[in-house]
Amino acid sequence: MKRIGILGDIGSGKTYVAKCFGLPVFNADLEVAKIYNNNRKVFKKLKKELPRYFDSFPIKKKEIINAILSKNGNLKIIIKIVHNEVRKKLNSFLKKNNKKKIIVLDIPLLLENKINKKKDILIFVESRKSEILKRLKKRKNFNIKIFNNFKKIQLSLDLKRKKSQFIIKNNFNKNSVKVRAKEILKDLT
Repeated sequence: MKRIGILGDIGSGKTYVAKCFGLPVFNADLEVAKIYNNNRKVFKKLKKELPRYFDSFPIKKKEIINAILSKNGNLKIIIKIVHNEVRKKLNSFLKKNNKKKIIVLDIPLLLENKINKKKDILIFVESRKSEILKRLKKRKNFNIKIFNNFKKIQLSLDLKRKKSQFIIKNNFNKNSVKVRAKEILKDLT
């Protein structure tokens, strides 16, 4: 099985690009949302580690935001707890799709959390910073401080670009992204 890892900046359109391949996609952000809503074990661990911020189950986005903004180390604690569960979900996804020729990994911290494998095909989604910020500001829960905290724990975009075998320029024109995804798939098969 070939694994395509989608890399890029926050808000660059990685999830959209991942879907454009028409292959099974593991979407880590979606899995994290499910964990916050359905996983009591994660809630109990977060409550134990950060009792001031987590009151009741299911975990509310506001609680996560407050924990991240109030103290620098809290983001790393949250990631450590939540990413253990994300890895379990990923393993389950890989088992379920083990007969597929190619799958796509839409995992924002793919390289940072060492989830990628040496043979993974990495695709960097390149977007203009001005476009990204414009799009992020339209998001319901966008918070510049949270955005900056996440940027601090991510590898540089230059490094991600260098590690990638392919680049997709996302000018937020759906057609150009789909055409490029098809070209890449052709190269891989």
